Amino acid sequence: MLRMFTVFIIGNIASGKSCASRYLERNGAYRIDLDEFAKSLYQPGSALVGDLSEAFGWDILDATGGIRRDVLAERAFSSAESTELLNSIVHPVLLEQLSLRLLPANCCSVLVPEHPWTVVEISVAAAFTDAFGLADEVVAITAPLDVRRERAVLRGMALEDFDARAALQPAEDELCSLATTVIDNSAGDDGLFRDLDAWMSAHGLLATGERAHG
Repeated sequence: MLRMFTVFIIGNIASGKSCASRYLERNGAYRIDLDEFAKSLYQPGSALVGDLSEAFGWDILDATGGIRRDVLAERAFSSAESTELLNSIVHPVLLEQLSLRLLPANCCSVLVPEHPWTVVEISVAAAFTDAFGLADEVVAITAPLDVRRERAVLRGMALEDFDARAALQPAEDELCSLATTVIDNSAGDDGLFRDLDAWMSAHGLLATGERAHG
């Protein structure tokens, strides 16, 4: 059975993990944003939507039975306990569906993948470690808290919103301990791309002349 090389990209808010994963996508990877992938599972009438409604209130649903994501997010991220409840509901379904995406069924094994490798962007790494076995490598993008706070505010995020989100995330050293490779993005410049180029080159994933910095 053909299996793509898979890397998980982890990082705290405003670390640069999204920038990194999009850069890898521009250089040939198939990118999965795990947050968006999870939201794609919120199908009206599904068992998952029913479980979320029971946990967070039936008024999280719109007139068509779909999830009002802003309402769910407001309630689910209001405390560590609520976030843990959200993860406990969504996680099993998400893990199953991600496994199906990354590990093609035997009946499809004769097909050549359109992309030679996959990058999965993960926001809540500590809650998803049981999925790390699906990855060939886990790369952490790191930057100090004060640097990330400044970046987030410059991008328009309210300071109190950043601090509330950051308080629910692991310390940088704890996050980095989950990774097989750590890339320091403290400077927030093209050094991130150079480090990613070096990483791709070391894994045979970046052919000469195929760099995409745009």
